[in-house]
Amino acid sequence: MMLKQEKTEEKAKALLQLKAYLSLEEKPLRIEGFDISNIHGRYPTGSVVVFEEGKREKSEYRRFKIKKVEGIDDFAMLSEVVDRRYRRIIKEKGNLPHLILVDGGKGQVSSCLKVLRSLGLDDLPLIGLAKELEEVYLPGKSLPLDIPQNSAALKLLQEIRDEAHRFAHTFHIQSREKGLKASSLDEIPGIGRETRKLLLTHLKSVDQIRNKSWRKLAEIPGIGEKRARKILDYLSSKIDSPPC
Repeated sequence: MMLKQEKTEEKAKALLQLKAYLSLEEKPLRIEGFDISNIHGRYPTGSVVVFEEGKREKSEYRRFKIKKVEGIDDFAMLSEVVDRRYRRIIKEKGNLPHLILVDGGKGQVSSCLKVLRSLGLDDLPLIGLAKELEEVYLPGKSLPLDIPQNSAALKLLQEIRDEAHRFAHTFHIQSREKGLKASSLDEIPGIGRETRKLLLTHLKSVDQIRNKSWRKLAEIPGIGEKRARKILDYLSSKIDSPPC
């Protein structure tokens, strides 16, 4: 494993490279990374993670429930998170980043730039990191920036992007699970409050219920085959694909 001193040197190298590649006036000592997570527009969440001098500052991470966007619109969701983040920082006179990183390409960057302009923050450096080819996009540029794939700079951007994704996705799962507990079991025809309580007492979460076979579910006292099949049929129809 890389020693602590070597990691520190690698982070410092990455910041110097980013300053050069992005033509920044100063090293991006504070970088904020954004991502969103949802499943076909349901239970949408967003996140911002903060890196200081290339290191994670977890106490400054923030997560968001999307409030203003209905349906599938990743651009609008990301824009909402960026807007709420920097409106609050402006109001509270907090620290602005030296660089903003969003998960995505030209579309995401363009959407977020509009938000920053509306807040008078369009002078903040903004870039996007697209997953497929790990390409970096700048506002107003149709072609990606040429940053070597094995560079310390790109590795740091990938770390920030992946951490933002992890944080948003974790919150999405929590929100989805809470929503399913509150609504999915309630909506199953013929399944009353006592049965719902019984299920969650034995299996703790909706995911655990959904992952059981009907035979295992039927073994729970008071459930039986008919109810077990009805429950699993309903839950499989509610969640049929992974979140983005």
